[in-house]
Amino acid sequence: MSNVSRTGKDEINNATSATTFGRSVESQAQMQDAAAEAAPEAGGEMLNIYRLEPIAKIDDPRWGNAPNHGTVVVAALTPGDARIVAAARELDFMEVDAAPAEDVTTANASAFRDDKLYTVIEIDRNRRDLKRGILDGTVSVDTIRPVEPD
Repeated sequence: MSNVSRTGKDEINNATSATTFGRSVESQAQMQDAAAEAAPEAGGEMLNIYRLEPIAKIDDPRWGNAPNHGTVVVAALTPGDARIVAAARELDFMEVDAAPAEDVTTANASAFRDDKLYTVIEIDRNRRDLKRGILDGTVSVDTIRPVEPD
């Protein structure tokens, strides 16, 4: 089935338009952005700096499932990626003799990934001089308790 519609005129409709790709202001801007991103002198990825801060009260029951690491500053692509970067620093169950509750990894149970425990605040953007990871703060590795006593 064709998506060509009749205009009521006798002219031939070959489903093309008179416009030319790449001449609009939007297309020009997109092509310039793509060229800048692909330029060899551009360096690494464009990263933003985010501060993850605990927002839940100390007596919030959610802290019973995941420890409070305090404020952590990370370089990441997006606010969601900032949560993933911080959570990746925590110890995963596969590294100790413990099993996850409902998943094959404990990364999803991180306090950093809970928006009721931590908020993400952008403090700088479009930086190429950084590597994706934690810039400031300490993430403890005692998030998992092994099943065997010490």
